[in-house]
Amino acid sequence: MAPIPKPPAEPQDSPDSYVGLDAGAAEQHARDRGWSTVRSLPPGAIITMEYRPGRLNLEVRDGRVARAWKG
Repeated sequence: MAPIPKPPAEPQDSPDSYVGLDAGAAEQHARDRGWSTVRSLPPGAIITMEYRPGRLNLEVRDGRVARAWKG
């Protein structure tokens, strides 16, 4: 039987630190900090709710991050 894969470690980074940043700069900063996936979303977007380790979600309103969360 194959071993159960271990999910990647998440960066020691607070999603709250992205709120208020320009969306492009926030995406680049997140990748530089080690997030494997960065997802920019418009307000009210319909998204899947599965938790993905290493993913940072950014809700972008008027070109700025309004909310950020893991998974």
